[in-house]
Amino acid sequence: MIASDRLIGDAASYARGQMGALSPSHGWDHVERVERLAAHIARCEGADLFIVRLAAFLHDVARVVEDSSGGTICHAEAGSAMAFDFLREKGLDEKAARHVADCVLAHRFRNEHAPATIEAKCLYDADKLDSIGAIGIGRAFLFAGEVNAKLHNPDVDVLATSAYTGEDTAYREYMVKLRHVRERMQTREGARIARVRHEFMTVFFARLTAETRGDA
Repeated sequence: MIASDRLIGDAASYARGQMGALSPSHGWDHVERVERLAAHIARCEGADLFIVRLAAFLHDVARVVEDSSGGTICHAEAGSAMAFDFLREKGLDEKAARHVADCVLAHRFRNEHAPATIEAKCLYDADKLDSIGAIGIGRAFLFAGEVNAKLHNPDVDVLATSAYTGEDTAYREYMVKLRHVRERMQTREGARIARVRHEFMTVFFARLTAETRGDA
């Protein structure tokens, strides 16, 4: 029988090694936060904690592969195959390895692979929740710095601007993506957390705009 804690540790080590030197906005600390939050949601939802924790540690294992391909390779699809092969090599039975791989495949949900199991939904919600709230704002500013974007741009139509430009600010990320995340939650606990984090973002960007204009 496989020792579950040892396999989870091995999966974390493997994934961290594969991820290499990613940008700070999407580094290993993101995976650690997703794992903790996914485990919390799994406990609330009665999901299989072992499957969820494995999937959480492995969900971005192919992020470097996607970056190296210029985005032509989907990290969720490539990561699903990598996760399955790794877990089978470690001796996990095929059914469980496939379950984990399917969670990894569905965590992005930008293709036809929707999260179908409660375990996949726990991972999906945790990954998306790490993009909103205080953490999400911090990551958005990190990314803006990585592409040399300005601090704030409330007086332009950010919906008409382009990514990876000087207008690709944290505020643009909020307007284009982050304010819609709460609508896409798959679990009850994920929805609860999303509401709280969404409210914080709304207050924060209103305050940032006011301070930028000298109103506060």
